[in-house]
Amino acid sequence: MSRPAPAIIGSVAALALLVLAPALLLAVLPVNQAQFWTANILGRALVFGIVAMSLTFLATYGGFVSLAQMTVAGIAGYTVAIFVQGAVPTIVGGFGYPAAIALGLAAATVSGALVGAIAVRTRDIYLLMITLALAMGVFRFIETNITWFNGYEGIRNVVGPEMFGLPFRNTYVFYYSALGTAALLYAFVLYLVRSPFGLVLQGIRDNPRRVAALGYDVALHRIASFAVAGFVAGCGGVLATFYNIGISPGSIGLGATVNILIISVVGGLWHPIGAFVGALVFAVFDTFAATIYDRNRFNTLIGVVFLAIVLVSPDGLSGLVRRIAGLLHNTVPTGSRRR
Repeated sequence: MSRPAPAIIGSVAALALLVLAPALLLAVLPVNQAQFWTANILGRALVFGIVAMSLTFLATYGGFVSLAQMTVAGIAGYTVAIFVQGAVPTIVGGFGYPAAIALGLAAATVSGALVGAIAVRTRDIYLLMITLALAMGVFRFIETNITWFNGYEGIRNVVGPEMFGLPFRNTYVFYYSALGTAALLYAFVLYLVRSPFGLVLQGIRDNPRRVAALGYDVALHRIASFAVAGFVAGCGGVLATFYNIGISPGSIGLGATVNILIISVVGGLWHPIGAFVGALVFAVFDTFAATIYDRNRFNTLIGVVFLAIVLVSPDGLSGLVRRIAGLLHNTVPTGSRRR
């Protein structure tokens, strides 16, 4: 009987820890601080991690580093805000949250496929440039359009659906909704990369000409992978819109776009778990850097931490942990491991 892979055991242990995290925080912190850490650090890290995982999926298994993932997430959020009843100002309205969320995810998936179709013949730095150009084009279009996006001010009062009679803004409703979504998407990505589609995608990453010679449609697989990444990013975008009670152009600007890249690189691009590791580190520093360092220069501290992690471990924090675990495993005597 084969034993579970260490990565699966680690993922299950991390999920169990995250499920128990609110209770553990309540045991060691006052109620208000425990709720702050649950929603603003852990919950926000899960939302950032979902969007970053869409980039990690493309980069790790397809070899495509896209800078348009935050834009796709924003399209999902804007679609929900435009169609849902109660948003301020009312753009279309009249839809309940289930229908608006479905429209948002559909819009993100189609947008992801469109980005893939536009960038289908590019790789490396050219792919970065064209996806960045798309992201900034969408950002400027939304910022200057009053009729559909309310321009610079954005759309507010998108509070999210009620869950079991509780408002989505409830700390624990938001946290466990984000955790459940992240866990399902993480399992979906791990399953997908082991499916025939995922194996072909990894073949395209390594040698697209050989995959094409075997009869596979390389362009179609690339576009489909961007559509999948768009769906994943859209889930994060919808949750981020509920967390912020609305959405504005700043949510998809250059800063937000670069933040997703930083999260992915800091966590490590070798495995989807790196997206959540990087998101947790980013959420902590983004929240507390202003109090640790100069309030006006906290981005400098974030930049220094980013450079230090990249220099020490090019495959991110998750890669560093993997190497340390490998070294410890190799130093354990064979007899001890058997026991």
